[in-house]
Amino acid sequence: GQWLLVWSVILSAHTAHGCPEKCLCHTASKTADCKNRGFTEIPARLPPEIQILQLQNNRIWRINQNAFTATPLLKILDLSNNSLSSVAPGAFQKLRYLQVLNLTRNLIHYIENKTFSFLPHLKELDLSSNSIIRLPETFGNSTGNITLLSVKHNKLQKMERILLESLPNLKVVLFKDNPWQCNCNIFGLKLWLESFLYRGGISDGIICSAPGIRKGKDLLKVPYELFGACPLRTAHMHVASSHQHGLEQRSWLKHGHHGEQGDSGRAGCEPKARPRPVSLRHAIATVVITGVVCGIVCLMMLAAAVYGCAYAAITAKYHKEHAAPVRQHGTAEEKLRIESSL
Repeated sequence: GQWLLVWSVILSAHTAHGCPEKCLCHTASKTADCKNRGFTEIPARLPPEIQILQLQNNRIWRINQNAFTATPLLKILDLSNNSLSSVAPGAFQKLRYLQVLNLTRNLIHYIENKTFSFLPHLKELDLSSNSIIRLPETFGNSTGNITLLSVKHNKLQKMERILLESLPNLKVVLFKDNPWQCNCNIFGLKLWLESFLYRGGISDGIICSAPGIRKGKDLLKVPYELFGACPLRTAHMHVASSHQHGLEQRSWLKHGHHGEQGDSGRAGCEPKARPRPVSLRHAIATVVITGVVCGIVCLMMLAAAVYGCAYAAITAKYHKEHAAPVRQHGTAEEKLRIESSL
């Protein structure tokens, strides 16, 4: 009887505040544990005060627009290992205090523009281990506080530079295991990654999958010269400036839908003012310095030559003036010989 009473107290604590039947709700930690329960949708009647919602290892395949209306205080949402194939824009917009969103190990193919709009406190976004083929130009309004972004283990071939520049507080970004196409489509990403690492950012790098001659190579080690043939396309461009570095005006190609343009090899190239490689800048500096040194040496040689000529003339004049008195008592023939030699 005593054990029955204890068990009933535990159950009543777990089911307090409208906790769903299959979940365990912990009041002290403000956590709803709904993992491994076979849910196909976000469960209803969740306690409004919860801050952690664990929904991993279910079969959730969709998220309704108002799924989180009743839980506005969520800080951590774990939806990993479910069956989500897409995420509707605005699905999370009620979660203004959300800090961590885990969407790993789902079936997501693409992320729409503004999917994560109005999540001003979001710091960690994990999209790894999905089937994402493209990312938008921006995740949405008020997402600039993201510090960690993971897109590991997806099907990304390129990534818009403007998306990364819209996340100025990024500290860690993970790119591993994607079929990156190291052609002109990825040139903007190469420039961004170099700047990101220079500023102290952390990344696992980008390993090329194509074209064949660059397969397995680190994008950062692909020379700039190989991107020089990128065509300049103006039909689908817009201009964007860096959030942090307004040093150059850059053109961006708007993301077309898959298969929208016939020439897939040239489509989507980001036209860039070709930067001068570091090695070339060093070579030019070396030529300039060498030229200056040679000029100085030539001037010194010219001065030495002028000085030598002047000294020789003065010396000759001196000898002429002092040789004449010594030889004045000599014969006329000797004087003539002396004068002719002078």
